[in-house]
Amino acid sequence: MAIVPPSGAGGSRACFVFHEVVGTMFAVIKTGGKQYRVSENDVIRVEKLPGEAGDAVQFDNVLMIGDKVGAPLVDGAVVSGEVLGQDRNDKIIILKKKRRKNHRRKAGHRQDVTVIRITGLSADGKPAKKAAPKKAKKVEAEAAPVEDAPAVEADSKE
Repeated sequence: MAIVPPSGAGGSRACFVFHEVVGTMFAVIKTGGKQYRVSENDVIRVEKLPGEAGDAVQFDNVLMIGDKVGAPLVDGAVVSGEVLGQDRNDKIIILKKKRRKNHRRKAGHRQDVTVIRITGLSADGKPAKKAAPKKAKKVEAEAAPVEDAPAVEADSKE
């Protein structure tokens, strides 16, 4: 974490704190009129997109990926994800009031959103290579023969 004082600060103003992200590649994508900073395995809620749970989705409006900054977009960069489901955000209350007129109008709104898990970032348009899953060692445990034990009755009422 680096603490950088504001320009021209003589110590009287607050300092800004920047968190250093080491070893994680991230991208900035644009969808639904908003920008999102994403990295692999992030779960984000974006404006409603078509698709059912389990469908694959790709974002090609990539503004920045790794150390490449687009002008305005990075050519060939793709961020891929998987739709986890369709949901709705919390209710937003809209209250209109005119003072001294006994005029009040109350309304609510819930925005439809799509929940997405980011599965890969690619600066060159090719899908990111997944690490091969580690092979589990086969455990062949030979079960010893179980001797027949007398059955215990669970419904014994006295």
